[in-house]
Amino acid sequence: MQKKTFSNITERIKSIQKIKGLTKKEIKILLTPKRISRAKIKVRNHIFPAWRIVFNDALGPGKGGVRFHPETNEDEVMSLAFWMMIKDSLAEIPYGGAKGGVRFNPKKVSSQTLETVSRKFIDAFYKVLGEDKDIPAPDVYTNSQIMAWMLDEYEKKTGHHEPGMITGKPLELQGCSLRANATAKGGFIVMKEMVKEFNLNKRSVKIAVQGFGNAGANLAKMLHGNGFKIVSVSDSRGGVYKKDGLDINEVIKIKKQFGSVTNYSKGEKISNQSLLKLPVDILILAALENQITEKNASDVKAKYIMEIANGPITYQADKILFSKNITVVPDVLANSGGVIVSYFEWCQNKTGNILDKDYLEKLLRKKLTNSWKKVISLYKGNKKQIDLRTAAYIIAIERVLAAEKLRGHI
Repeated sequence: MQKKTFSNITERIKSIQKIKGLTKKEIKILLTPKRISRAKIKVRNHIFPAWRIVFNDALGPGKGGVRFHPETNEDEVMSLAFWMMIKDSLAEIPYGGAKGGVRFNPKKVSSQTLETVSRKFIDAFYKVLGEDKDIPAPDVYTNSQIMAWMLDEYEKKTGHHEPGMITGKPLELQGCSLRANATAKGGFIVMKEMVKEFNLNKRSVKIAVQGFGNAGANLAKMLHGNGFKIVSVSDSRGGVYKKDGLDINEVIKIKKQFGSVTNYSKGEKISNQSLLKLPVDILILAALENQITEKNASDVKAKYIMEIANGPITYQADKILFSKNITVVPDVLANSGGVIVSYFEWCQNKTGNILDKDYLEKLLRKKLTNSWKKVISLYKGNKKQIDLRTAAYIIAIERVLAAEKLRGHI
């Protein structure tokens, strides 16, 4: 994780300041976190740094995942909290942005240690969490079981049931049936809108997917099942490429059996960096931050990029891609299916009213297509002189600042 992630955000906001004529006070509000909570989680002889950051709560309580990763740090968590603010505002759901993280490697510890870290995270931060304060969810290397441990610990600490304090829970603990693959499903909905908008032929386009975790693998499976050709996929150990297209269902089986897509024998083994340079039509980024930078942006051959990961393209790289007429569908739009479904889960938890799955799927589609239309309309209205990310940021920022103004903060 590069230390300059938040400085990238600062540069983006300052470029929008020039476009929209934002005041210094507005910039300060947009770039200053509301609350940074820090802790050190001690497990036997190990100490793991931990953070929970609420970036802005003008539109509602904080909302955002908790990641367990050996390289996470405060700069990363703060950046992710900022992106959640933008994402939630763009989707028009009543949340501010938040994020959490613990710096350790969950792949190298026992299930018992994983549970201990999960519970101690809540022990450290439960006073700043709650269904009307700040609502965590799964993120990188966290899942529904970890959310279950966190919920249980929170309820022990507070002495009452409050399922709405966390989302992405198991169904038995009042989770939502759409949540497991919501990010991928949202990405698939946005992908179909993009294909329609830019008159792409799904039978002839070639797609590469960097990142084959929950979101990347599920999205690849949906695209494959819908007739799209996936020619390359990768995970943390490397990738595989086959010009005529991969059998995604078989790749998923191999990944489950052996732990990596690199064990798929019917394609050429490639590196993650090589995947980014493949001659494909659509590149899906579903891994981690800062994958395309000013160092490799000029090597990208794809005409369209969809960000399923958070922040995979740096500010300088964005400018290079824009100059090459490469269209980037930004993370704050493309991966917002996860937080939209988290909102559905939260609503159910607060009201006790379990909503029909078909109804929720239609509502998810409606919210994402509405977001797409707003962003594409502003993009076209500016004669394509701005990119889709700038359009999305402008829409989201205006909503946050309107709320701050109504509260009397501006």
